[in-house]
Amino acid sequence: MEALRTKIIACQTIGEELKPLLPNGFEMEMLEYGLHNDPKKLHTQLQVAIDNTSPEYGTILVGYGLCANAIVGIKSRNFKLVIPKADDCITLYLGSREEYLSQLAQAPGTYYLTKGWIECGEDPYTVYCALRQKYGHEKAYKITKRYIINYTRLALIDSGNFNSEAYRKYAKMVADHFDLTYEEIPGSRKFLERFVHGEWEKDFVIVPPGEIVQYEMFYNPGK
Repeated sequence: MEALRTKIIACQTIGEELKPLLPNGFEMEMLEYGLHNDPKKLHTQLQVAIDNTSPEYGTILVGYGLCANAIVGIKSRNFKLVIPKADDCITLYLGSREEYLSQLAQAPGTYYLTKGWIECGEDPYTVYCALRQKYGHEKAYKITKRYIINYTRLALIDSGNFNSEAYRKYAKMVADHFDLTYEEIPGSRKFLERFVHGEWEKDFVIVPPGEIVQYEMFYNPGK
């Protein structure tokens, strides 16, 4: 009997990082990044994507973290779900939860940018530009500064999957525009490589067909 195939359903930003890592035969469906702005809508669209998956697949890799609990309550009748144990995708870009916690300890007020986020066009500068069209520079700038009031650092995560100069230039511009300290952080492919190559012994939630994703699955020691 032929082995069932594996499919990835991922956030658009994660999908861009996964593309160079995918083994032959993998199908990937990317959902738009803007869904993060409404966790309920993200939950609904992710469930629809799972429900609409062809029965030729046996496993779905879900390229999301908890993402404001949008993942909680997701289920599949027919497929095994594999989900990274992460609050959000920063852990996936940095390569481990330990590195994420290290960065959090060093500079908790960090706004992260990646190639995918920049290409999706959602960051403080794009928010400012949209507001400027409606309110003019001064009011738009004040509103955006309130939006990022808890951030002091902007960090570009360089995964090594792209020519970083154009993204570095853009990230520096955003940092300068809002008086944020700029840093560049080396990313790591380790987490994502383990994800696509089936190395799920730790750091992943594995949900058998018929079971529901629960919050406790992400923080259960030893699993």
